[in-house]
Amino acid sequence: MKHVVFLSAISLLCTLLVSADTVTNPPHVVQFTIDPATTHQQIDNFSASDGWSMQFIGKWPQHKQEQMADWLFSTENNTKGQPKGIGLSLWRFNIGAGSSEQGDASQIGSVWTRSECFLSADGTYDWTKQAGQRHFMQLAKKRGVDQFLGFILSAPVHWTQNGLATNTGRGATFNLKAQHYHDFARFMADVVEGIERTEGIRFNYISPFNEPDGHWNWVGPKQEGTAATNAEIARTVRLTGQEFARRNIDTRILVTESFDYNCMYRTHPYVRADRGYQIQSFFTRDSSLTYIGDVPNVPRLMAAHSYWTNTPLTDLKKIRQEMGEVLRAHRVRFWQTEVCIMNNDTEIGGGGGFDRSMKTALYVARIMHHDLVYANASAWQWWRSVATGDYKDGLILATPDETLVDGQFTDSKLMWTIGNFSRFIRPGAMRIHVTGRNNDPESATNQEGLMVSAYRNTDNSIVVVVINYSTDEQKIRMNLHRPRITFQPYLTDDVKGNDLKPIRTVQSGSVTSIPPRSVITFVAAQ
Repeated sequence: MKHVVFLSAISLLCTLLVSADTVTNPPHVVQFTIDPATTHQQIDNFSASDGWSMQFIGKWPQHKQEQMADWLFSTENNTKGQPKGIGLSLWRFNIGAGSSEQGDASQIGSVWTRSECFLSADGTYDWTKQAGQRHFMQLAKKRGVDQFLGFILSAPVHWTQNGLATNTGRGATFNLKAQHYHDFARFMADVVEGIERTEGIRFNYISPFNEPDGHWNWVGPKQEGTAATNAEIARTVRLTGQEFARRNIDTRILVTESFDYNCMYRTHPYVRADRGYQIQSFFTRDSSLTYIGDVPNVPRLMAAHSYWTNTPLTDLKKIRQEMGEVLRAHRVRFWQTEVCIMNNDTEIGGGGGFDRSMKTALYVARIMHHDLVYANASAWQWWRSVATGDYKDGLILATPDETLVDGQFTDSKLMWTIGNFSRFIRPGAMRIHVTGRNNDPESATNQEGLMVSAYRNTDNSIVVVVINYSTDEQKIRMNLHRPRITFQPYLTDDVKGNDLKPIRTVQSGSVTSIPPRSVITFVAAQ
């Protein structure tokens, strides 16, 4: 929802003109007006997860973990003014279901995609479990991260219908025995309290389900996960909210982490109807079986994953616009909580093969732009912080040795490009209005050229993110009506070392160049 806010006298005078948007030669100037007085959604955080990695990476030599943590969380600069990291502001912690303890009997072939469970079969808790994950979470806290989310892929194996953390051999319903719904709610409350007691960290959010509508969850993949219907989700959320309220736990309950935006506002062609129309089902009072809008600890906020909707380019925009309209109509805010590259992302060769270059980085930056501008995402979260295989699912690539608790690692342009957003757009920022030709906001997005979005932080600093998807250099003009303001640009492109690299400052009204295949963030203090 768009809001008009009153800013300082300086901010009210500020109209930022950014000119670009074409890939033709020679480049010509088209002005974009950035209006700090007209705001859209608040930005809550940018994030990634510890999924499938930190149980081992969190036991690597300390100096290696410290470097990875600096890359992911640091908001400090080096002596040249270049950021040391991308400043993620929320950390996603996978609360395991116990497939690791089952070993090969878990039917999950890789030790990386199994997880430990704090709850033992005898009903006691062991808070020494998930040691690597807990250790790395402390490194996030040490670097100033103060938002934490616990996400669950499966209920503890002791209570599932098939005795597994994966849906193997089952249908498309929740893999939880009926008599254990209350136990599952108590488990989540116990974990919130236990982690706070032992780690000094309170989960701000807990997510009981992850892609419950995903058809892959119906047949049982080789990873933890479960299907669930909207009614099963609602029952679980109600019981969890009641348990949290009874214990005075203020952790918020997040739903549903859908696998596909289509399930959020309509039915998916491959998904049963009893798990579609999720916005309407969970936040319309007439949906008595599934309404959760009056449940304690449940905000008017829904989460979904950006998979499968990023191509073709018409869908990249249209699906987000349509979902955004339904979210607005039901007064529900939105978080994008997981994405990586999948096989349908054919423009960059699909998910196979880890890519350190701007090829994947720009593709993801374009997704981020559309999620923020058209879906009005208040949070944007990547899947794995650290990849351990030859796949485009991590920001950092780790190559473990035979012990799994040591190895080599490297960064990627994808990580630094996400940092063009996450390092400078801080929690509490507001996305501000951008228009182009004929005062049209649509001309701020050229999917194969320049894409411009802008934000105002709580300290009134203005952040402008400019993506140049094209292979041509583009000219932009930034003009600020009195007083003149200096912008500090931070460049990420394929040149080695150009990772949020500070370059020559830009005065309002001057013309500057955006290199081909690059992302530049312009920051102006107020």
